[in-house]
Amino acid sequence: MAGTGLANFFRNSLRRKSARRDVNRDAPPDESKSESARRPGERSHFCYSPGQFFFEYLVVVSLKKKSGGDYEPKIIYQFPKRENLLRGQKEEEERLLQAIPLFCFPDGNHWAPLTEYTSETFSFVLTNVDGSRKIGYCRRLLPVGRGPRFPEVFCIISCLGCFGLFSKILDEVEKRRQISMAVIYPFMQGLRESPFPAPGKTVTIKSFIPDSGTELIELTRPLDSWLEHVEFQALLQHLSPENILWLFASAVLERRIIFVAEELSVLSQCIHAVAALLYPFSWAHTYIPVVPECLIDTVCCPTPFMVGVQKRCLEQVLDQPMEEVLLVDLCEGKFLRSVGDERDILPAKLQTEMLTSLKMHNSNNNIQTSEQVNTHVSNTFVQFFVKTVGHYTSHLKWNKSGQGSFQEKAFCKAITSRSCRKFVKRFVRTQMFSLFIQEVERSRITQEGYFQQKVTEYQEQKKKQRRNS
Repeated sequence: MAGTGLANFFRNSLRRKSARRDVNRDAPPDESKSESARRPGERSHFCYSPGQFFFEYLVVVSLKKKSGGDYEPKIIYQFPKRENLLRGQKEEEERLLQAIPLFCFPDGNHWAPLTEYTSETFSFVLTNVDGSRKIGYCRRLLPVGRGPRFPEVFCIISCLGCFGLFSKILDEVEKRRQISMAVIYPFMQGLRESPFPAPGKTVTIKSFIPDSGTELIELTRPLDSWLEHVEFQALLQHLSPENILWLFASAVLERRIIFVAEELSVLSQCIHAVAALLYPFSWAHTYIPVVPECLIDTVCCPTPFMVGVQKRCLEQVLDQPMEEVLLVDLCEGKFLRSVGDERDILPAKLQTEMLTSLKMHNSNNNIQTSEQVNTHVSNTFVQFFVKTVGHYTSHLKWNKSGQGSFQEKAFCKAITSRSCRKFVKRFVRTQMFSLFIQEVERSRITQEGYFQQKVTEYQEQKKKQRRNS
């Protein structure tokens, strides 16, 4: 199912999503079931645990000439080759392997042989029929050779969300590619045999390189696992603090958002960063960091989406019959289209606090590490949710069987600030809030995680202030 057939497969998938959501707006869609099966406050678009395989596949995708003269992306190498799969597993694998080339070369036929090319790192996300998500971590590079030639993409498919870690793995793959494809296999085999580390832990991979001997490669997973998916620096480099806030406001209300950029790496980094700003909530709708050219009409979808489009496709996007949408130009750092109310969605006082915090980062930008930037930015948005909805646990009623019931009316009424209450009344109608509360209602066990820790700290701080006043 290549080309048009595969494009139709994706469009039909989107239509099925739309139909399910139209039937029951408040019920979690099928494709989000696996995402909601986690503790509230533990951010994860992807379900995993220490000890899993690092990856499912490594594939190499290259451009091959068709009979008509055009080029199409094809998988030229796959590791491992799987055998003895059940029928359902085989069909799922075929769908996955047919989709990968399309996302490795989303720029379609706009290629000519090159003699120089700066390697580029980007990623994409694929949603399975059962709702689980797989990430494609990609490194596009020009293979060693003489004369003009096409770039190829090394793509690691994994259900594990850890972009920094996989970027380091791709560095090692690229280094070995400059020597020989044969040197990549033993490295990836060693990686596949190693368990995925727990937060803050390190695994060491032994790898032999001709003329260099055996190397020990250390791969460390970040301690704060809920921050390991993103680099907020990319977002701060391309948008002003004001535009980031208004973009966040649109995402919180689950609107349609299109990002435009020249580089695939910028698109994927910025979209992942915006999704991460929603912690402890998760984006539960259509999510395509880089939309292949043949799927541009995804932007006509009537349901919420967050997608990225390359700048050269902008005219095609603008020609589509789109409903209300926020169109974000990451090259120019501005909105090309907006609904018009973005700056009025968030409570004014909290918006000012967040703006001050983000601008404070900009003034200290030259002395901050990537980890410091991630912590500072994420904490800015976590505090917003702490102050607006952090009191949710006080409005849960439990029956004898341990099933919880969220008291929405009392929850909203407890908010003293009129502007905060207005915002929260809109927010509780979103899918992301519904999914979060549904998971909370399943268990009376004290909630864990970074978000609940910050809620507790904030509540203790307020009690202390009341005692001292």
